[in-house]
Amino acid sequence: MKHILKISVTDVIPEVSAVLEAQGIPAWRQPNEQIQQLARDAISIYKQHAQPAGMYAEISPGEFGNVFEGEGLNDDASPVKPIAGASQTLALYTVTIGKNVSDEVSRLFQSNDFAVGSMLDSTASEGAEMAAQAVQNAYRQFLNESHRYDHNTGILRFSPGYCGWDISGQKRLFAHLSPADIGITLNNSFLMQPLKSISGVIISGKKEIFSFDDTFPFCRDCTTHTCRERIKAVLEQ
Repeated sequence: MKHILKISVTDVIPEVSAVLEAQGIPAWRQPNEQIQQLARDAISIYKQHAQPAGMYAEISPGEFGNVFEGEGLNDDASPVKPIAGASQTLALYTVTIGKNVSDEVSRLFQSNDFAVGSMLDSTASEGAEMAAQAVQNAYRQFLNESHRYDHNTGILRFSPGYCGWDISGQKRLFAHLSPADIGITLNNSFLMQPLKSISGVIISGKKEIFSFDDTFPFCRDCTTHTCRERIKAVLEQ
C-alpha cells in the first residue's frame, strides 16, 4: 500500500548553521553578520516557496532485488544489497520540496543575485534531507504501530547514486513507486524534477546489519562520509 505524506514546512526548516555548513562554513567558524543575514534571507524565501511532500510503499525483498538491479550498472561491492537481504522490512520512498523553490533559485541566478540564490539552493538541499528524514520517521512509526519495530531494530535509508547503487536505479524505482502522484518525474538522465527531491529505499532490521566500513572503492569519491554519523546514530539508538 502506498502512503502519501503531507509534510509541514515548519518541520523541514533548516537552521542557519546547517545552511552555512552546506556552504562550506564549518559550525565552529563565526561568519560575519552579512553572511548570516544572507542565510536568514534564504530561509525566509524558502519558507514562502517550499511545498514538501513525500511517499513510501513497502516492497518485498524479491521485488527490491529487481529494482536494485536497475540497468546493471551497480558497483559489485555495494553494501546495499546484503543489508537489504538481511532486513526485516523494506520500503521505497520519494520526497520533494516542490517546484517553486527550484524556480526561485533559477530566478535569482538569472537576475544575478548569486549570493541569495546560492544560499537558497543550500537551504533547499538541507530541507530536502530533513523531508527525507520525516518520511523515514513516518515509516518507523508505521512499523511500530504494526508491532514490527523494537529496541533491537535499526532503520536507515539509501539512495541511487550513493553506496555503489547506480543513479540509473531511479528508473525501476520510479516504475514501481509512481512518484508522479506527488509531482516528481524522472528525465532521460535519471535526474529527478523538481531538483530538490530524494528517492531510495528505507531498510529496517537488526541494528548490526548496518555496520560497515567506508572502505569500498566508491567511498574514495565521497566528499562527506555522512554515512558514518547516520550509522553511529542507528547503532546507539
